[in-house]
Parts: sequence; C-alpha cells; structure tokens
Amino acid sequence: MRAPDSNTKSAASGAGRLKRSQGLVQEVFDLIRADIMALRIPPDTRISIDNLVRELGVSQTPIREALSMLEAIGLVTKRRFIGYCSAPQLNRKQLDELYEVRLLLEPYAARCAAERMSDEEIRRLSELAANMEPGDTRTSYDRFADQDSELHDMIAAGSGNRLIQESLARLHAHLHIFRLRFHSEVTTEAYAEHARLVEALAARDPAAAEAAMRAHIEKSYQRIVPFAQV
Repeated sequence: MRAPDSNTKSAASGAGRLKRSQGLVQEVFDLIRADIMALRIPPDTRISIDNLVRELGVSQTPIREALSMLEAIGLVTKRRFIGYCSAPQLNRKQLDELYEVRLLLEPYAARCAAERMSDEEIRRLSELAANMEPGDTRTSYDRFADQDSELHDMIAAGSGNRLIQESLARLHAHLHIFRLRFHSEVTTEAYAEHARLVEALAARDPAAAEAAMRAHIEKSYQRIVPFAQV
C-alpha cells in the first residue's frame, strides 16, 4: 500500500469547472468523484482540502461536505492525523468477497423481481437498459457505471425485499468495479447481458431472470478479476 502523499494534488483543477449554482456541494462532489474514478486522484492518496480550495476557488465547507458524501459511498476514507484520502482499490480477497455476496443476493432478487415488478417498473427498467450506451470515453464510461448501478438497484427494489435492496446498496459495488478497469469491452459486454436479463424480467420468467443475473455477475467477475491486486 502506498503511503499517502501530502503533496499530491487533485486533478480537479480550475475554478471554471464550477457553475456556482445552488448545488455547489453536488458540483464539488461530482468533480472529485470523477477524478477518483478516472484515477486522476490515485488510489490511497491524501486529498488536500487546502489544495482543493485553491484549485476550485471555493471555501472549505462545500469541499468537506463533498468529501463526507464520498466517504459515505466508500470512495474516500478519513484517517487520524492524515485527513481525507482516496480509498485503496479492491484487492483480490475483497473483490472475491464482494462477488460472493452479489451471487448470493442478486440472482434471487432477479427471480423475485420477475414475479413482483409492476408493468410500469419493467417499462422504466427496459428504457434505462436501452439508453445505456457502451462507453469508450472516460465520461461515457462513468455515466455507464452510474446507470449500471441504477439498473441493478431497480431490480433489487423490484424484488420486494427491502433488506436485499439495502444490503446491495451498501456495497456500492459498481463504483468499485468500474474503478478497477477502464475498457469499452466492459460496457459492451455488460450491455448485451443486461438486454438478456431485462428480456427475462419482461417475460415474467423467474428461472430465466435468475439465470441471466447469475451469468451476468459471473462474467463481470471474469472481466474484472485480472485487474485486482493480489
């Protein structure tokens, strides 16, 4: 693990990147999050609030609030005597554990969702899946990651089991997965797998939905695991 570097600066430079709207905290959050996801802020690196104040031209307050939001989703950690740091990337053991939990919960959630989702929920899910464009740029890749997370959350909610949905939401799986690897193959293959999954849900076929979700998660693991640290 690399020791935090107190001199490392975020690549979120330029106050012009902020629009000074009422959602200033959200804008700061989005900028820092994008830099962490794109590894412009390297993993396990100290994030200097003073540097961000100078680079973004805002006070410490919105920056601290944004960093707290990032801490809540696992992209930032707060360490005693050091301050805020970007979270380390998942190692192999952590990735294995993450996928073990997903394989336990998500196929069952898909099976239940095929029986319990309303027609309107299925329609919105199908629309979301159709609008997910495989990304070959960093911006489109990050957008796909957000949409991927939303799609899986909609299915978890559609299972009708609140505990399953909350348990999966706390994993923030897609943020960590998409941070490990940037390649158009990831989104292209996931797009096709989502189509098969949504087709099974729309057909109200519990067994097919469960199988499609299981296959999707297993293939996702195969795409990502070579990039996890030992």
